[in-house]
Amino acid sequence: MFFPASLPGFLVEKQGHVLGLLTYAVANHQLEIVTIDALRRGRGVGTALVDAAVRQARTLGCSRVRLTTTNDNLDALRFYQRRGFKLAALRPDAVREARKLKPEIPAVGDYGIPITDEVDLERWVAPRQ
Repeated sequence: MFFPASLPGFLVEKQGHVLGLLTYAVANHQLEIVTIDALRRGRGVGTALVDAAVRQARTLGCSRVRLTTTNDNLDALRFYQRRGFKLAALRPDAVREARKLKPEIPAVGDYGIPITDEVDLERWVAPRQ
């Protein structure tokens, strides 16, 4: 479990207005994107945030950037794969366990798809050791 407000991150601003935010955690030579919010889609904000995370991972000597999303989040799956991330793991029915800690997770998500599974994506940013 993460507490995003206490994590380091990146902010995209334009003329004093926040356009996006990404938070991350680092452990075991990997940088994990914990949250990403682009308030205006289709303007490169999410890409700029991911690029900043990848640069930070390299700076910190991490070998990869990873994240977790849910099976219903087709827009995120498309977004990350177009930016070099690959599917790394599927945890069927993992959201059932997550709801025990966060009962506010809805039963149905984007496009009317039941939210049931967690999907991990990763992007290697340095040669494997």
